Amino acid sequence: MRAVLALLAGGLFGAGLLVSGMTDTVKVQGFLDIFGAWDATLIFVMGGAILPMLIAWRVAARRETSVLGTPIPSPSAPVLDAHLLGGAALFGFGWALAGLCPGPAMASLSFGGLPGLVFLGAMIAGMLLWTALRGRGTA
Repeated sequence: MRAVLALLAGGLFGAGLLVSGMTDTVKVQGFLDIFGAWDATLIFVMGGAILPMLIAWRVAARRETSVLGTPIPSPSAPVLDAHLLGGAALFGFGWALAGLCPGPAMASLSFGGLPGLVFLGAMIAGMLLWTALRGRGTA
């Protein structure tokens, strides 16, 4: 049952990315170009994602187990440190330069051609590099 729900949720997420235009790198870069030819239409996509999540977080905060019966972990204490700020900056720069973030990059594999594949490869290489550096205590 868990795999079926994961497949349905992933399919709904991917369809939402396609319908909303989040897999269109030109549209995303236009949204991020606030001092140029700004395309503000993705604000509605973000609003459409944030509002349901606010409700879901409120509901989840009152529950001890998920719908499938697994325990819901307690939220960790918010920590604003160099790792969080550096990671957020790298994510933002990558998103602005490529017009993709992890979800849309995965969705674009079916139609994005070589650029999408290169982005996904670079993203995976960055994750593996971070894991290796963190394991050695250098990150």
